[in-house]
Amino acid sequence: MAQTRSRRHLTIWGFAAIASTWTAAAVAAPLELPPLVQPATPDRLPGKVVWVDLVTPDLEGAKSFYSGLFGWTFRDVRSGEKDFVLAMLDGHPIAGLVQRAEPKHKSKQPAWLTFISVRDVAEAERVAVAKGGKVLATSREYPQRGRQEILADPQGAVFAVLQSSSGDPADVLAEPGDWIWSSLITSDTNAGSAFYQAIFDYDVFDITTSGDERQHLLLATDGYARATANNLPSHPGRRRPHWLNFVRVVGAKDTAAKVVSLGGRVLVAPHPDRNGGMVAVAADPSGAPFGLMEWSDTESKEVSK
Repeated sequence: MAQTRSRRHLTIWGFAAIASTWTAAAVAAPLELPPLVQPATPDRLPGKVVWVDLVTPDLEGAKSFYSGLFGWTFRDVRSGEKDFVLAMLDGHPIAGLVQRAEPKHKSKQPAWLTFISVRDVAEAERVAVAKGGKVLATSREYPQRGRQEILADPQGAVFAVLQSSSGDPADVLAEPGDWIWSSLITSDTNAGSAFYQAIFDYDVFDITTSGDERQHLLLATDGYARATANNLPSHPGRRRPHWLNFVRVVGAKDTAAKVVSLGGRVLVAPHPDRNGGMVAVAADPSGAPFGLMEWSDTESKEVSK
């Protein structure tokens, strides 16, 4: 059971795709991934979501969709190969996109992979395995990026850990079009939060309010909220435990309408969130889910213990 303080679907076929990309890169030339921070700093923020990768069967379609939706631009990172690109916002790298063929099993679909900062990948692996997690792709080093590894928690949610060689991005408010929040959607919030607490030393706050049909736990480090752990809906269908990442938007309703106009789908219609703005969940044309979140410039992620 997670130590809590009272206060204030998918199965990813993507992890295998990224793993095979890493293996191919090791055999040929290594991926030239940019550092997380330029210039480098000594700052390390374990438990913070610091990167995301999309695995998609339609790279050009994904580029067109996210460019039209968020204004992202793209840059190839391997000469002679067009199956891995960087997504950029105002010239700053914010995500990677990997091309892989359509999965044979329809229960497996494209997804965004969440990378969480750690000080030591080997130690994170040791704790994760001891707590019932699995290693899905063994760790690999990238000269400018650092060391990273793909894992699954005991409930089956897939995530990655990243030991940055350049430091972690500072705790500043994300601009519209950038990633602002992440949520663990799981079958057991207490067990799930306890697993991640063991790895990342999260402070866990129960923020479930009266009338909530689902439990909500807040995961924090260094006095900053990092993510939430939430129960799967009562009737999840084929949805399974997973991480869901949110992009900051100015207007969730308008952005959701734009998702549809660009060929995507709205999975959860825009609705009020506990932070005062609106949130929604959408999927790109290939089916990869992501969140939309409004966030006030005056709203802080700092938490009081």
